[in-house]
Amino acid sequence: MSLITTTESLAEVCKRLAQHSFVTVDTEFLRETTFWPKVCVIQLASDDEAVAVDTIAEGLDLTPFFELMANPNVVKVFHAARQDLEIVWHLAKMIPAPLFDTQVAAMVCGYGDQVAYGELAQSICKVTLDKSSRFTDWSRRPLSDAQITYALADVTYLRDIYRALVAKLQKSERMSWLADEMGTLCSPATYEQHPDSAWERFRHRARKPRDLAVLMDLAAWREREAQSKDVPRSRVLKDDILIEIALAAPRSAEALGNLRAFPRGMERARAGADILAAIERGLERDPKNLPRIERDRRPNGGGGATVELLKVLLRQVSEKHGVAAKMIATVDDLESIAADDRAKVAALSGWRFELFGAKALELKRGRLALTVENNKVVTLEWQDAPPVVAE
Repeated sequence: MSLITTTESLAEVCKRLAQHSFVTVDTEFLRETTFWPKVCVIQLASDDEAVAVDTIAEGLDLTPFFELMANPNVVKVFHAARQDLEIVWHLAKMIPAPLFDTQVAAMVCGYGDQVAYGELAQSICKVTLDKSSRFTDWSRRPLSDAQITYALADVTYLRDIYRALVAKLQKSERMSWLADEMGTLCSPATYEQHPDSAWERFRHRARKPRDLAVLMDLAAWREREAQSKDVPRSRVLKDDILIEIALAAPRSAEALGNLRAFPRGMERARAGADILAAIERGLERDPKNLPRIERDRRPNGGGGATVELLKVLLRQVSEKHGVAAKMIATVDDLESIAADDRAKVAALSGWRFELFGAKALELKRGRLALTVENNKVVTLEWQDAPPVVAE
């Protein structure tokens, strides 16, 4: 088994890998009891070799790995890269580049929404992966042969998957379609955990400015606590309790302790005092400087019917062109388009507009109809209508 446990061995491997045009990468990590993911194993493969790096081996320095990830001459190939990239960002404050995510590429190639690695291995490589080691404790040592075999399979078959997807993208001239998604994955903003932005996860729960003001400070306090103690947010305060406190805005320990879901006795601890202080900071905010409260965008009446028609159109376009529907537009996008022809959504720009957005606007304006032929949805366009162009 190719298990790397020393910095010297890692440096030698990374030097060899850097001679190739691409390397496949994956990680095994734990996060159940921590805020930050704890990486336990990193897998790397080229056409010549595949190795597993024991990241918690005593004295191991990951610098050679980070240098490989930063090498501009080597494409780094991941599947569903977001969590792996978050790990690299947290450890080294850098993002591997150039980057290729096979899950995103598979969506462009028509393999469905968020297709799993095992499905691609079955479809492209004609192999069924053994997933029996998937939920093992990757922090325990020594690693078993079964664990290492499982881990290496996640990068060895990825080589052929990558080649197959690149060939499909080049043949269909869709390589550029990945640019937007790769841009998001490569942006540090995707992985930065700013306490002052933590409230955005609950932005639709605030009914009035006071609720939002208190929620902003409470969420920021919980985020700082979770990060500083390296524990999951729920270990500090569960989401439903956080919302309950924000809406009630108690101003005394007694009132805080009387909330139905609030942990008994916590109001008398330091955390209770911190929560009350956060509430006071929120109440002191100037309502004029608060973010705008977004109301439920779900359309009513005819708007709801428009969204349903747009869903049918999206499915028709997705199947016709072999692109995952989620890659083209989300339900939120459809609701925005139903409400506003100039909505600021990805579906109304670039290749998505050419594929779907223009038709969506034509459908709204009564210049395109949906019908069924041979049990398939097809579109009928008014030939005398001028074409819709991007705003």
